[in-house]
Amino acid sequence: MSAATQNATQNNIAHTIAADMDAVNTVIRQKLHSEVSLVNQIAEYIISAGGKRIRPVLVLLVANAYAYKGTAHHELAAVVEFIHTATLLHDDVVDESSLRRGRATANALFGNAASVLVGDFLYSRAFQMMVGLNNMRVMQILSDATNVIAEGEVLQLLNMHDPDVSQERYLQVIRSKTAKLFEAAAELGALISGCNDTQIEAAGEYGRSLGTAFQLIDDVLDYAGDANEIGKNVGDDLREGKPTLPLIYLMENGTPEQRELVRSCIEQGDEQHFDTILAAITTSGALDYTRQQAVTAAERAAAAIADLPDSVYKESLLQLAHFSVNRTH
Repeated sequence: MSAATQNATQNNIAHTIAADMDAVNTVIRQKLHSEVSLVNQIAEYIISAGGKRIRPVLVLLVANAYAYKGTAHHELAAVVEFIHTATLLHDDVVDESSLRRGRATANALFGNAASVLVGDFLYSRAFQMMVGLNNMRVMQILSDATNVIAEGEVLQLLNMHDPDVSQERYLQVIRSKTAKLFEAAAELGALISGCNDTQIEAAGEYGRSLGTAFQLIDDVLDYAGDANEIGKNVGDDLREGKPTLPLIYLMENGTPEQRELVRSCIEQGDEQHFDTILAAITTSGALDYTRQQAVTAAERAAAAIADLPDSVYKESLLQLAHFSVNRTH
């Protein structure tokens, strides 16, 4: 997918829910406000960085696809974005990242302590907003999701610098750490629209599979992307000793020399051999394999919403599934 086509897809989806996103951004600005200036400063810095806002978009698209009438989807979209932003703040501290979305990370600018504490503020503000909606099922979905994400973070920590991580163990991290909030966002859109359990479950399957596809393509882009396009340092995963799917595939299918090099690099967090590893990943078919796993997940997402009534919103959800695997950033 060319950059122009990617932008066109994003613009089409954005246009479909433009009024709703304006409303969500208004909620975000209102709810971000704190009497503590540093909270405002860091939260504003993170939110204004933009990003694709896919999780709030999911809430809006699914709710609209089921003809929801009301404003609770704006609140929920903001809640989901706050939870996501809190995880980013904490993630970047844990990973010692210096670059995100092409800008310095909050921890690089404001320090680790401030980033962690403002992440806590965003989490707690999200829970205040959840309670305000006075819907126990909403609270259950979001509290469960937040807990699973935290487990996923810890699981990823256990996998760091471990060259013996299996594909299944790694996919479990993706399901917990990334796909869970996609799943929750889609479920919430269906739930507030008065859908039955089967429809809510189908929306969740769409979100879960979409989130998996997105993360797997992120793994590909960490080895085959352009730092200027993807907005982070290419090779960060290797530097952090993260055994992502391309590396796991190479460990399972590479030559003895390649496997030994990957093992050493994961254990040491060694990026000095990045070019050699990249060549091995490319020639071994590891990137193709990872991309194919992402395509399978995206197809699963599209299949999950087959029974959704035809509308511009359903079309946008299908476009999003296609975009997830054909993007370069």
